Amino acid sequence: PVSPQLADSEFSPVFRLLTIFAYGTYADYLAEAANLPPLSEAQKNKLRHLSVVTLAAKIKCIPYSVLLEQLQLKNVRQLEDLVIEAVYADVLRGSLDQRNQRLEVDYSIGRDIRREELSTITRTLQEWCQGCEVVLSGIEEQVSRANQHKEQQLALKQQIESEVANLKKTIKVTTAAAAAATSQDPEQHLTELREPAPGTNQRQASKKTSKAKGLRGSAKIWSKSN
Repeated sequence: PVSPQLADSEFSPVFRLLTIFAYGTYADYLAEAANLPPLSEAQKNKLRHLSVVTLAAKIKCIPYSVLLEQLQLKNVRQLEDLVIEAVYADVLRGSLDQRNQRLEVDYSIGRDIRREELSTITRTLQEWCQGCEVVLSGIEEQVSRANQHKEQQLALKQQIESEVANLKKTIKVTTAAAAAATSQDPEQHLTELREPAPGTNQRQASKKTSKAKGLRGSAKIWSKSN
């Protein structure tokens, strides 16, 4: 790091130039170029690359018009060549949208941080941590609900399985009892089905005898009349 004491010494222009390379942009250099050491073309392009990084931190799709103005380039060809150099130097990653005349940035390196920016960064990190805690709390609540639902489903499954087992036992016992009652004395059952009840043959025989007598009597009456 550069000592702040250089700001009040004879090397103050160099110190200011170093701070521009650390935090500033090419536009900042042009605004103070009269009081700063001159830059070579390679140094100018390096500062232009860093200026694109600063713009990319604010917007991911940078119009060509903004880049041409901030980098003080004459035409789009120079701009695209500069961006390609930055990509090869791994300063940024993205694509040139020539149809819509814009640079789409996917990634860019980070730049140095000023001391006065530390409080803002700390506040941002605290907000981020609070957001993470809220998300974590929500996830834990969802996990708790999922576990509770799982336990309820498991208890319901066990209850259903128990009821099914009891029902199977009841059906088995009922079936066994019915089978035992049916097969208690199969020969007697068949005999009862095949043989008529006592007294049935006598009644049928008496009916047949009476019918025969009737027929005989009628025959006699018929013969006398004749």
